[in-house]
Amino acid sequence: MPKPRRNIQSAAEETITPPADLTPTQRICRVRSAAGNNLYQVTCPDASKLLVELAQRFRSTIWIRRGGFVLVDTATLADRDNKIGGEIINIVRDEKQWAKMSWWPAEFKLVRRDYGDSDDEDSKVGQLPPSDSEDEG
Repeated sequence: MPKPRRNIQSAAEETITPPADLTPTQRICRVRSAAGNNLYQVTCPDASKLLVELAQRFRSTIWIRRGGFVLVDTATLADRDNKIGGEIINIVRDEKQWAKMSWWPAEFKLVRRDYGDSDDEDSKVGQLPPSDSEDEG
């Protein structure tokens, strides 16, 4: 039997707004890969790597993409004696809104891409290579 729609909607709404402050055991991490069974390899701002578990309320509800950001709490699973270094307690869906917060790590700041005004004459994108008859003339 599928999860009730109200559970899915509440989990989705929870991930849109960032928290006001983070506790000392919480940190923003970037997802490197899925390790299977709700486990993910993440990279922290200090370049350390952790194996983290997805919180129960997000399982089969919200999907995490590789390269996305998550909020990890390292204290929730401290009592376990295994390789898991923390639990994903929130998923960053609106990166722009989350990046505006004062606690967002500088290593993960969004890079603004300004392509400027490009001339169509200088661009070679989508054009065929020159033919032999054009080179001879």
